[in-house]
Amino acid sequence: MNGLMVIKIGGGEGIELEPILHEVAELVHAGQRVVLVHGGSHETNELAAQLGHAPRWITSPSGHTSRRTDRRTLEIFEMVYCGKVNKGIVETLRARAVDAVGLSGIDGGIWLGERKNAIRSIEDGRTVIIRDDLTGAVKSVDRSFLSLILDAGRTPVLTPPAVTSDGVAINVDADRAAARTAAALNADELLLLSNVPGVLADPNDRSTLIRSTHGAGLQRIREAATGRMKNKVLAAEEAIDGGVRRAVIGSANGQNAIARARQGAGTVFEGAFA
Repeated sequence: MNGLMVIKIGGGEGIELEPILHEVAELVHAGQRVVLVHGGSHETNELAAQLGHAPRWITSPSGHTSRRTDRRTLEIFEMVYCGKVNKGIVETLRARAVDAVGLSGIDGGIWLGERKNAIRSIEDGRTVIIRDDLTGAVKSVDRSFLSLILDAGRTPVLTPPAVTSDGVAINVDADRAAARTAAALNADELLLLSNVPGVLADPNDRSTLIRSTHGAGLQRIREAATGRMKNKVLAAEEAIDGGVRRAVIGSANGQNAIARARQGAGTVFEGAFA
């Protein structure tokens, strides 16, 4: 009846899950096939601080920001992402008669990734090399396993971490994992929804939303993206390059967030990039 949609819900502070999960349920009941991917960064930060292992961040020379992930951080990360947030979302969806299945990228090797052997980080104005970090990127997605779940009428709810070929759990960017998943499943749409309305020309002014690659040009969007928004823009590009028809970076908050994103509320990526 309908093509496949991959929706990634961010885990930043202020995300309102209830309305968006209600909307997911309505879509599924209308026959829409959905894969849901989620984060959990804010709650991970809070728990890490409570456990006396405060979060730390890595900023690459190119400006990309990621979580410094030692073994203890990964354990806390899994408590929140794979435990509290993932099972909370599944519970909410099942209460709305959606046959949701909550899985991490480790389970069944859904997200097979590659660990970074060395990471360059800018600290106090100088570049340092970090070699003991448990981060990486998703390199392949088990399409057949996810298709089996979808074909059975169930809704996958996916979350990091991923796993390496030798069985090591790694922290991966959820936006880019969602993009890889969308491309692997030949999805029609990828929605990257978080606590910001899209890519802003001025990060402090929401009225400066850049609405489309067609209107602004991809290079302007790349230049405007700062901090973690860089990862979202990269994810949207990777999705389009992977054959996804349309990707939108938009807001997860408010009523009808999914419908608004599908109607173009946010920053829209479409068509092949040169």
